[in-house]
Amino acid sequence: MQKASFSFELFPPRKDDGIDKIYRALDELSTLKPDFISVTYGAGGSANSKATLDIASLVKDRYELPSIVHLPCIHQSKESILKILNECKARKLNNILALRGDIVEGKAVSEDFKFASDLIAFIKKQGDFKIYAACYPEKHIAAKSFVEDIHNLKIKVDSGTDTLLTQLFFDNSDFYRFKEACEIARIDIPIFAGIMPVANKRQVLKITNICGAKIPPKFAKILQKYENNDTAMKDAGIAYAIEQIVDLLTSGVKGIHIYTMNNSYIARRIYEAVHSLL
Repeated sequence: MQKASFSFELFPPRKDDGIDKIYRALDELSTLKPDFISVTYGAGGSANSKATLDIASLVKDRYELPSIVHLPCIHQSKESILKILNECKARKLNNILALRGDIVEGKAVSEDFKFASDLIAFIKKQGDFKIYAACYPEKHIAAKSFVEDIHNLKIKVDSGTDTLLTQLFFDNSDFYRFKEACEIARIDIPIFAGIMPVANKRQVLKITNICGAKIPPKFAKILQKYENNDTAMKDAGIAYAIEQIVDLLTSGVKGIHIYTMNNSYIARRIYEAVHSLL
């Protein structure tokens, strides 16, 4: 039986002095030998891709691990995307997570790329890239219905996606319902489950408000009970994520992608708990 993929996400620091934290995180994460590390495209949809490419190159060259470059398109033109893709080619960064991205208020929306599927089709014509795309077990927040979202996902996959990474979720039943819907829609590429260990209540409320993921009653009790105890909240968040991952791996998920929030301690705790199951 093929082992499940196990991977991590990092994001570029908001300030230059935060790069030391990235180095420390990578020093730690690299010892866990993940299948890949993905690097997000700056905080808040920044138009500057340099930090993303620099960190992705660091992962590949210094730590000799596969890296994935996040690439949002909603504020990009074909010319700007092509420039980034050419830079990726020059750095031998061949894995791209193609995203629509968040709309930044006050910025002009792209005339070339309205949806991630537009970007995926464009990347497919530019060379030998492996293309990852996002999916949403509870549906995309902008979709009118779950059925519409699966239909849109099918378009995204048929445009050239190789592997799907899910948005975070806290109820595995949502993932299983989503996976069944994908099978019915003949979406037959690997789907990796995105898991975010929660370190504090404010963090999870902010993120779920943005992405639309729900907080199930079991997890809501944890947030309520430990919201004023940072250590207990971190330990409970790790335990909840581990429970999710054990269930997913037992049920045959193809991969686990950890949203680390640049916290290598939490990532290591989870890896040590589940690595024998991979």
